[in-house]
Amino acid sequence: MNKLSVIAGFLFCLIINKLYFIRKVIVLFCTLCSAFCMQAQQPAVVVGAERTAEYLPLLEGKRIALFSNHTGIVGNKHLLDVLIENKINVTAIFSPEHGFRGDAGAGDHVASSVDEKTGVPILSLYDGNSGKPSETSMRKFDLLIVDIQDVGLRFYTYYVTMTKLMDACAEQHKKVILMDRPNPNGHYVDGPILNMKYKSGVGGLPIPVVHGLTLGELAGMVNGEKWLTKGRVCDLTVIKCLNYTHQTMYRLPILPSPNLPNML
Repeated sequence: MNKLSVIAGFLFCLIINKLYFIRKVIVLFCTLCSAFCMQAQQPAVVVGAERTAEYLPLLEGKRIALFSNHTGIVGNKHLLDVLIENKINVTAIFSPEHGFRGDAGAGDHVASSVDEKTGVPILSLYDGNSGKPSETSMRKFDLLIVDIQDVGLRFYTYYVTMTKLMDACAEQHKKVILMDRPNPNGHYVDGPILNMKYKSGVGGLPIPVVHGLTLGELAGMVNGEKWLTKGRVCDLTVIKCLNYTHQTMYRLPILPSPNLPNML
């Protein structure tokens, strides 16, 4: 009888534990389903470059330079093509690390060239020089558009190049319009703030490793904290995303560089 009681007690505990585990699985499954359903019900994110009515009137009659790469997509077109179709006078393209088409290796020197489709000169900022546009390049345009997908990491180089361009434009009194895009890592902040004595091409601002900001927010912070040379302030307009918050689950529609093959 005692043995039967022990066995019965053991089986009872085993069943209870399994039921408890199953309950936890069911609760987790329901929670995930609820989260995905809520996400599905939210309206789609509209990136800054898609809001043409907000910025096309600002470009009329001006010579435009574009800082972008393969991530500057508007629907199924590149922003460069959208600008050309709308009779905007694009006189120069500034290309970042990995080049305008995003196929060069990390840190590779990228020569200046010409966009085959539009004939617009591509001025590389990774040609082995300072990473800032030359005086000759700055004379080619009146207004700079920035449209590039960042990932919210301090050692990613796109924001460093953006900051150098903002500095050059502030020095030359040229306006910058930034087409904002979501930060896929915008839901958290992590890591130490950079000690600026270690400033480099892969760490240009006193920000955490994972900073949580969109490029538009970061550009505004650069101005607000007066991080440009001599405390300059860039004439900046940010075309914000619609339907985006820092809790939005956003998956990149196109890989931002060869070194980021996935979202993991």
